[in-house]
Amino acid sequence: MHEIAETATLRPSRDHSTAIVWVLCSAAFMAMLDVFVVNVAFTEIGESYRGSSLADLSWVLNGYAIVYAALLIPAGRFSDRFGRKAGFLVGLGIFTLASLACALAPSLWTLVAFRVVQAVGAAALTPASLGLLLTVLPPAKVPAAVKVWATTSSFAAAFGPVVGGALVEASWRWIFLINLPVGVVTGIAALRLVPDRRQQVQARMPDLLGVVLLVAVIGGVAVLVAVVGSLSVASDQLLTGFQHGWGFIAIVAAVGAATAFGITSRTRR
Repeated sequence: MHEIAETATLRPSRDHSTAIVWVLCSAAFMAMLDVFVVNVAFTEIGESYRGSSLADLSWVLNGYAIVYAALLIPAGRFSDRFGRKAGFLVGLGIFTLASLACALAPSLWTLVAFRVVQAVGAAALTPASLGLLLTVLPPAKVPAAVKVWATTSSFAAAFGPVVGGALVEASWRWIFLINLPVGVVTGIAALRLVPDRRQQVQARMPDLLGVVLLVAVIGGVAVLVAVVGSLSVASDQLLTGFQHGWGFIAIVAAVGAATAFGITSRTRR
């Protein structure tokens, strides 16, 4: 009896490597897809929220891109510290729920706010998914899995306009609703298939002040671009636009935040 139990213990468990790669890469693909898929829905979103300018509409994309880019590194640090599987599942949950909120958004700025929340989830699940690939797969399968993960960005850029165009034919809200079944299925599969392995070395906490300053820098530049882009190239109109205050505020905010970011980066090494 003891020999049977020992044999069962030593029997190798079923290899779920391929399924794990599909699960983790699908989530990363979904997060990257939302960077590109919204572009094709600008006209339809503008028609739903009448009176919105092109500069205002651009924040549906800018808000997501800015927060996503700024939080990738600190979110990855949090996952390293508190657990990559937990970081992946929390990020996926935030992203999925925020997608539903985006689809139901009653106003443009509500949509922008939920897009920011969606970006927080995307920034959490993206580095966590790569970290899980590096730690839970057999070493021999890691290089191929990382190549598959890396190509998800290219596929998202290529398929974003195609997928967005097809969904917009029904309603622009479907570009967010489509994330719900994918998020639920991916989350359930990750819970069942992906092991929770913690790294031995405890990661340091990220520089939260630096993250805030970096978001301010990128946001200030984006506001400046939006202000200039919404004006005519004529110098008198450009000057009038800057006299409204937004241009100067954006410049001051971006320069001030960049200076503070440089100082804190030097002092926190």
